[in-house]
Amino acid sequence: MRFQLYLLIFSGICIAGLQSCQPGKKTLPRIAIAGLAIESSTFSPAFTNEAAFHTMYGKDALSFYPFLQADSPLLQKAIWIPAVVGYALPGGTVTKDAYESLVGRMLDSLRKNGPYDGLYYDIHGAMSVAGLDDPEGDMLKRIRTVVGYNTIISTSMDLHGNVSELLAENTDLITCHRMAPHEDAAETKQRAVENLLKQLAGGKGKPPFKAWIPIPVLLPGEKTSTRIEPGKSIYAAVAPASIQPGVTDAAIWIGYAWADEPRNHAAVMVYGDDQEKVTQTAEELAHRFWDARNAFDFVAPTLSWQQSLDTALASKKRPFFISDMGDNPTAGGAGDVSWTLTQLLAYPAFKDSTGPSVIYASLPAPELVQQAVQVGVGKIVEGYAGAKVDARFSPPVHIKGIVEAIVKGDKDAAIEVAVRVGSIHVILTQKRKPYHNEIDFTQLGLNPRKTDIVVVKIGYLVPELYTMQAGWVMALTPGGVDQDIVHLPFKRIQRPMFPFYKDMKEPDLKARLIPVSGSAAAK
Repeated sequence: MRFQLYLLIFSGICIAGLQSCQPGKKTLPRIAIAGLAIESSTFSPAFTNEAAFHTMYGKDALSFYPFLQADSPLLQKAIWIPAVVGYALPGGTVTKDAYESLVGRMLDSLRKNGPYDGLYYDIHGAMSVAGLDDPEGDMLKRIRTVVGYNTIISTSMDLHGNVSELLAENTDLITCHRMAPHEDAAETKQRAVENLLKQLAGGKGKPPFKAWIPIPVLLPGEKTSTRIEPGKSIYAAVAPASIQPGVTDAAIWIGYAWADEPRNHAAVMVYGDDQEKVTQTAEELAHRFWDARNAFDFVAPTLSWQQSLDTALASKKRPFFISDMGDNPTAGGAGDVSWTLTQLLAYPAFKDSTGPSVIYASLPAPELVQQAVQVGVGKIVEGYAGAKVDARFSPPVHIKGIVEAIVKGDKDAAIEVAVRVGSIHVILTQKRKPYHNEIDFTQLGLNPRKTDIVVVKIGYLVPELYTMQAGWVMALTPGGVDQDIVHLPFKRIQRPMFPFYKDMKEPDLKARLIPVSGSAAAK
C-alpha cells in the first residue's frame, strides 16, 4: 500500500513538473514566460493604470500564443511556466504604482516557480513609466535578480520599440517585427521562442557575440511602413541577414517617435557565434537604414483636415478612408480628442440625412452611451462626447442624434453605440477603442464598404481596412501622436538626431559588442 502511494506521488510529480520520468528520456527544459507590452506617448495627457494591461497568468497566458496551443509541436518541447503577461492598448504614460505592482507580481511568480533554463521576454519596447527611464530594461534587470544569469532569455519586440544598452545587455536573444503594419506579429513571437529552444536543445548556451548599433534617426511609423520604399527594401534584407552562417538572428528597430526619452531612436542588433559576421552584418544594416533616411515618406497622401475632406468629397472612389492620425489610439493617442468630429459635424454637406454617408470611428462618451442604453434604438439622445482626457484642442463635442444600434463590445470598448447625426454615423464607446476589422462596423449595422467616407482614428491602415478602401488619405490632425514631430517639445532625446538636424554629419555606425549577460565584462 505504501509502495503504491509512493508510486502515485512520483507519477504526479512527473505529470506536474518533470514531464520526463522514463529512463533514458531527456528532461525537457523549463521555460518561463513574462512581459508587459504597451506603446506610451509622453505627449499625451493620459495615464495608463494597472487594469489596462488585462494581465494573464498560467494557462490563460499560455493560450494567448497560437504556437503554444494544445496541438502545437512547440508546446511539447518544453515545460512552459507563464508568470505575468500583460498587454495594454497603446496610451499614455504608465503610472509608477501600476508598473511596480505588475512587476512585483511578475517577480513573485518567477521566484515561486523557478528554476528556469530559459525565459521568453514578451514586450513591445515603447513603454513609458512616470519617473523611470527605460522600463523594459529595468524590468529585465530585475528579472535577472530572480532567475539569475544561467537562464537564457529570448526577447521579442515591436519594431517601434526601443533597444537601450541595458536591454541589449540583459537579454541573450532578441528579435522584432519585420513588417509594418505588423502582419508578422505572431511569427515574430514564435521566432523568439524557436531561437530560445534551439540554443537550449543544442546545448549552445548564449550566443557569444551581440552587436548593437544605435542610429540617430527618429521617425513615425507612418513614414517607415514596409509597404513602400525605402522601408520595404530595408526590411527585406533582414531575413537573409539573419540566416547566414554564424548569425543567430538580426533585427532593425525604427523606435518610437512620441516619447521624449534618451533611448528613443532607431537601432540594429545582430548576434551569433561568428564575431566578424555579426559585426559586419550589423554595420551593413545600420548603414542601409541611415543612407535611406531622406527617402522615408508618408505611406499615403498626407493633407490637412480640410484638404482631406475636400479630396474625399470630390473623389468618385468609394469607400474613401480618412485617417484621423493625431489622436490614433493604436500609437498612444488618448483616443478622445474631439477636434476632428467637431469639424465634421459642422460641415454643411452632412447636415441632412440625404447628404454623403459618413462613418466616424470613434469617440468615448460614457454618459451618452448610457443614455442610449436607457432610451433604446430609434430614440434621440443628446449630450457631449470626448475631451475628458485630452481637451487641449477642442472641448467635448455636442451630439444630438438617433440611436441606430447598441452592442456589448470587447474588453476595451465595453458598450458601443451608433448614433446618426444628419448623414454621419457616429460610433460612440463607453471606453476608447480602435476600429480595425469589418466586424467592428457591421455588428453596429454599419456597412463601411457601402459608405461614401469612413473616418477612423488611426495612422496607416491595418490590413483589413487597407484592402477595404478604394481611396485613402491621412489627415494631419492634432493629438498626442501628432505627426509633425519636429515641432513637438522634445527635451531629452539624444542630439543631433535626424530629422531634427537634417544636415547632421554621418554618425559613428560601428558595431558595439555588448558583453554576454552576466559575464565579468557586463555592467
